[in-house]
Amino acid sequence: MHNAAYSWAKPALVSKPQLIAYSQNVAELLGISAVELTSDEFAEIFTGNKILAGMQHFAMCYGGHQFGHWAGQLGDGRAINLGEVVTNNHGLKTVQLKGAGRTPYSRSADGLSVLRSSIREFLCSEAMFHLGVPTTRALSLCLTGEQVNRDMFYDGHPKLELGAVVCRVSSSFLRFGSFQLPAARKDVSLLKQLVDYSISTDFPSLLSDNAGVFNSKLYLSWFAEVSERTCSLIVHWLRIGFVHGVMNTDNMSIIGETIDYGPYGWIDNFDIHWTPNTTDAQGKRYCFGAQAEIGQWNLFQLANAIFPLINDAEALNALLNEYADNYQQQWLLMMTKKLGFTQYQGDKDQQLFTDLEGLLSAVETDMTVFYRQLAKLEIKKERLQEQDWLPILDPCIYDLEELTDTFKVQWSLWFSRYIVRCQLDDNSAEARIVLMNSTNPKFVLRNYLAQQAIEAAEQGDYGEIAILQKILQCPYDEQSEYQEYAQKRPEWARNKAGCSALSCSS
Repeated sequence: MHNAAYSWAKPALVSKPQLIAYSQNVAELLGISAVELTSDEFAEIFTGNKILAGMQHFAMCYGGHQFGHWAGQLGDGRAINLGEVVTNNHGLKTVQLKGAGRTPYSRSADGLSVLRSSIREFLCSEAMFHLGVPTTRALSLCLTGEQVNRDMFYDGHPKLELGAVVCRVSSSFLRFGSFQLPAARKDVSLLKQLVDYSISTDFPSLLSDNAGVFNSKLYLSWFAEVSERTCSLIVHWLRIGFVHGVMNTDNMSIIGETIDYGPYGWIDNFDIHWTPNTTDAQGKRYCFGAQAEIGQWNLFQLANAIFPLINDAEALNALLNEYADNYQQQWLLMMTKKLGFTQYQGDKDQQLFTDLEGLLSAVETDMTVFYRQLAKLEIKKERLQEQDWLPILDPCIYDLEELTDTFKVQWSLWFSRYIVRCQLDDNSAEARIVLMNSTNPKFVLRNYLAQQAIEAAEQGDYGEIAILQKILQCPYDEQSEYQEYAQKRPEWARNKAGCSALSCSS
């Protein structure tokens, strides 16, 4: 589709729309009442069966680099926007149905989604919001009554699965690829319209700072802000152990939100090389530890796209270099908080951080559990004995037999250094615990937890979805009644389909 940023597209009619989960928080944001939420009409609207007055259904046109290679035109192949809602306190919000049928950008696909991937997107969108991570939101999850044919593992064994639609909400669904496509086609007029629209709609303060003038200075400021938000987002991902899994440029939000929850995952044992995406299993391009580097690579592609509006390679390169420095500073600040320190104190702190990650990698250790356990360490002792720190590690180590005498000595030395560092800090033991427990979540949406909810829902039991919703609304709280949801991954889930890695199949 040339010379166009979007195309009109209508959702497909479905046979039996049924609401099975919703976010009260997002409903309130959009001004939807409790009565409206539970009405039959709601399910009709948010599967696409009923069109309300004022709705304008459209799908967006964009391109992108996929796994490092230019893929040309892509676009919303199974996402259809219903329109924009003017909220009371949060500006314009675009409301979008994912899995609502074919669009002009579906190519040979059917534009539909299945229940398993829709549950994962619904739960993760809201989990990320409550973790304090910028993200698209999810209003509702509905069954369609349809059967959808999918080959989950791309191994020649497709099967029929339950169809579903998720309603996604964001201030903007523009992606890096939205700007790459017109640039690749040398359509500078459309490129400028899109950048000007993005600035006016989602970065209005930049326009005010530039006296309302659209020029190269403003475009550089916009790119700097996009870079800053991208960097901040990825540091958040690393803080909580999240791996996006498919950081193609068409999956990168221009406003710095987590978008497109496909083969994502949380690292259980700390492994910087882990990827949840089976398609990426060999190359590991989008593994946990590569996400910051890929963020910069994607920004480089965006810089190339907007170059015709700026014509200053030196200025753009300077901003790309600033990204690396900014990332290092933000990562150090993030790690400072994870360990409960009030401020970063230089190279010795950095060495403490990197040595810790080396130990977490050397013996299979659960990252999420470890940082919550670390907050429990007694820091007032002059000298630590093994009985002081071993109970901190016990719940985190996947195989205690791997904790050899050599590793025990290394851990003992690290804990001793950590204690000394804590005692140098101008912070009480209580304040340290509060800081750590507000930085390190107790509950995250581990793949095996999501898979259990999926398997129950496929049998018509949506109770586990509701339980996970409740727990994940307060991920930093103790919630001792849900302790079983905060434990390290069970052994049965290590290699189970849906619990260890996933494909891009929807």
